[in-house]
Amino acid sequence: MLRRPSARQLAPLGLAGFRLLFLSTLGSSIGTLLAAIALAIDVKDRTNSGLWVGAVLIVEFLPTILVGLTLGPLLDRLERRSLMVGADLLRAVVFCALPFTTSAAGIVALALVAGLATGFFRPAVYAGVPNLVPESQLPEANALLQTVENLSWAVGPVLGGILTAAAGPHVAYWVNAVSFLISAMLVVRIPKRLLQSSTALTRGHWRDLADGFVAVRRSRPLLAVLTCWGIASLGIGAISLIEVFLAKNTLHAGDFGYGLLYGGVGVGLVLGSWWSSSLVDRIGTPRAYAAALVVMAVGFGAGAAAPNIWVAALCCVVGGIGDGVAIVCNALLVQRGADDHMRGRALTLVMSVTYALNGAGTVIAGALLHVTGARWVWAGGALSFALAAIVAIALARDVRPVAAELHASGG
Repeated sequence: MLRRPSARQLAPLGLAGFRLLFLSTLGSSIGTLLAAIALAIDVKDRTNSGLWVGAVLIVEFLPTILVGLTLGPLLDRLERRSLMVGADLLRAVVFCALPFTTSAAGIVALALVAGLATGFFRPAVYAGVPNLVPESQLPEANALLQTVENLSWAVGPVLGGILTAAAGPHVAYWVNAVSFLISAMLVVRIPKRLLQSSTALTRGHWRDLADGFVAVRRSRPLLAVLTCWGIASLGIGAISLIEVFLAKNTLHAGDFGYGLLYGGVGVGLVLGSWWSSSLVDRIGTPRAYAAALVVMAVGFGAGAAAPNIWVAALCCVVGGIGDGVAIVCNALLVQRGADDHMRGRALTLVMSVTYALNGAGTVIAGALLHVTGARWVWAGGALSFALAAIVAIALARDVRPVAAELHASGG
């Protein structure tokens, strides 16, 4: 159960700039996840093809990988507010066009454009947060953003399913388009100087891109996130795939059981992100990060041995709590480990690598499923969290709260 919010937890909302960003994130997150369900249902009904539905799911995260590996410097060279507003307006146009699209290929193409815009918007949000709030309120600010994103993850798909079943996917598309317009109107009210202290000077696009890789390699916090969350992402991808097989084939709980496991992780994510700022305040980001990965390993590891769906769901809640804390710690480590002029490309690089490893974990799990069985693959995912925790203890324990080391190295 969520505790009554304290004044400290809600303190960032007292700052006008962050409050506008928070409301923007709330509206666009719910709309995006609502429309994601509508997209999948629309393509499935048009084609009844798993390949086409899979294509829709892939284009939701593939652009983030492409942005991080090839276009990350734009997040530092371009004015951050204009980039976010442009991304919102582009996504609004996409969802206004979707009701008039007549083919599955057209839907996938438009979804790819929307995914590309999201690949710029989300890292720009987290790159701008340290400029909107004092350093002392950074854990609370990230916790609030992650909590609202996780709540959207829990609520958006349910609303999307209900709305699409009642009125068809086009209504969901229009609602999402409106949510992006509202988001753009909120973001444009944030003064430019509050989102970005300065735009980075360019030394040429590919040189700027290489500078981002160097910055991650030289910064202890960034390297910790890239390595630890990269290892953990393999397990997350595996468990995401195996979830339905564990529920339906191993525990014989049917579709309801799958929903219960999925919902259990969602509840845990909300609780973990909400509690994360208090934990960080008490024991510091490095210890909270390692502890969160341990909780993920214990929760999901126990789930592999669960005798029934109810125990497995409870284990998913525990594992989800660790996941929620770890995600907030990821944001804090990157924000504090990179200067403002380098933060955008650092965030996109870390996100792209971890997304790619998440996909690799999914592929590996699919290959191993019929060889070892769902329980063993699930346990393998939990083992990756334990390994990530060990690496976190080694890499994150001495991280500095600011990016002074980048100055010293000339990064």
